[in-house]
Amino acid sequence: MASINANTKIKVSTGAPRKVAAKTTKIGIGRGAKGGPKKKAAGKKKQIVPLKARALATPVSIAELKGLDKDAQKQKVMDLCRQAMGEAPTLVDKSKPHAASTTRDRANAAADVAIAAKELGVRFVLKECEVINQMQRMLFPEGIAFIFGSNEESTSGLKPSASALSLTSLENMTIDTMESSIGGSMGTDTKRGKTTPATAREGSLLLIRAFCQILGRKAEPYVVGAFMAAALDECGSSSGDIREAAEDAATSLVQLANPWAFPSLMCPLLLQALKSKEWRVKANALDRLAQCAITAPAQVCSLLPTIIPAVTDQVWDTKAQVTKASASTLLAVCQTCSNADFDPAIPAVVNAICKPSDTNKAVQELMGTTFVVPVDAPALSILCPVLARALKEKLAIHKRSACVVISNMSRLVGSPEDVAPFGPLLVPELKKVSENVQFEEIRDEALKALGNLTKALGDRYRQQEQESEQPVPEAVIMAEENAKVEAERKRIEEEREAQRQKDEATRKKEEEERKKFKEAMDATRELEKIKVAEEKKRKEEELKKKELAKRSTKGGAGKCNSCGLKKCRKTCVFFGS
Repeated sequence: MASINANTKIKVSTGAPRKVAAKTTKIGIGRGAKGGPKKKAAGKKKQIVPLKARALATPVSIAELKGLDKDAQKQKVMDLCRQAMGEAPTLVDKSKPHAASTTRDRANAAADVAIAAKELGVRFVLKECEVINQMQRMLFPEGIAFIFGSNEESTSGLKPSASALSLTSLENMTIDTMESSIGGSMGTDTKRGKTTPATAREGSLLLIRAFCQILGRKAEPYVVGAFMAAALDECGSSSGDIREAAEDAATSLVQLANPWAFPSLMCPLLLQALKSKEWRVKANALDRLAQCAITAPAQVCSLLPTIIPAVTDQVWDTKAQVTKASASTLLAVCQTCSNADFDPAIPAVVNAICKPSDTNKAVQELMGTTFVVPVDAPALSILCPVLARALKEKLAIHKRSACVVISNMSRLVGSPEDVAPFGPLLVPELKKVSENVQFEEIRDEALKALGNLTKALGDRYRQQEQESEQPVPEAVIMAEENAKVEAERKRIEEEREAQRQKDEATRKKEEEERKKFKEAMDATRELEKIKVAEEKKRKEEELKKKELAKRSTKGGAGKCNSCGLKKCRKTCVFFGS
């Protein structure tokens, strides 16, 4: 039998290596790696469809179009217009298969129509070939009144004179008159009455963009006044292609529009669009307002008192897209202000409008501002809402900062008409601060600011009194306000004088009491000194008596301290002493 010890070697066959099956992960359709819902990747914004001519892309094709007679040219343009709106050409062999119209096809046809208008004449293509009328029937078939609101006079679509609106005829129009004719909501889409085909509406919007980009200023009188409302309205469509086409068309219209069209045409339409129920319409209108701040900064600046309240209302919208767009639009329109003194503080002020908790930071920025340039209505429309909110802060020191800024700002108000709309916003809050705050210094600052503000407001009404024989009611009101301010100042001065006299009497009384108390304490100290001296003298006398008693042989009664007799005996030790 074989023995096994420590030196024994044993061979063990390992065999073929074991194969391990690779783990495979099953990925289902619409499921993630862990079985959960598959997350969509953040997609990029769809690129703008380019406008590339196809039928009229070469000089030869353009020359052939020009060589045709007028009726043939008209038929050719109408065919291109139908193709731009998604319809099949007139001459098409239906026996052969053909692809449906795509967005790119419609964009190419729109570019062909724009080139035809450029070569044959804008009026011939848009008016005589009825391209404008066809676009109007597609975008607002029941009339523009159903976009703007109810209007009995316009029930058969937009009038030709309005569709060919000239910007020079808008000089006498104002925002108030424009807004009075605009009532109701602009938020109509395919779910609420749009009966025309979606491809036709998209093609009409592509035609608008083609006219703006290819024709340029020649198309401005025909498209800006007629289709801006429709482009904004279609931004709320349920179709993504239509929304993108509408956004591109609105952008092109704003870019093409004359800057002087903003006060009378663009601004009323954009502000009315902000009242729509569709959040996409509001977001696009805000973006177009920000664009207008670039294309027409001077006109936007002059209308800041009207624009800022309308945009501020959108800051609290429930949709995050509208809130974000309103914040960026506020910053863009506020930066058009011509007052360079507080340009560095504009971002902080806009942030305070959007975020009330940062109001004190904005006021601190304004505290470091030195006002040199006259303050006009646009500057006041930016500052006054934030300052009015700062006057309602809980801490009194924050109210003082707002009063200082208002006082400095009111001294440089250029015109009383500029500050008049903001008087009801600031005057009541300043009165509350001057009456309710417990610190005297802050009340003084509030009264100072109130006086400067009422002075800036009162100049306007004093001028009206000089021009008219009888004062207007507003002048009487401001006179009463000034009288109240003066009476309040007089009352405060009287209270201060009475308090000063009272403090003086109290001071004299306290000095007299301190004098009497000092005299009493001095007398007490003198008596203490006398008492101590007497006690010391008494102790010294007692000490002397004790010393004498120690040295004398006789006691207190005259008897000898040794024998006890008055006359010592011979045997006494003190005998003879």
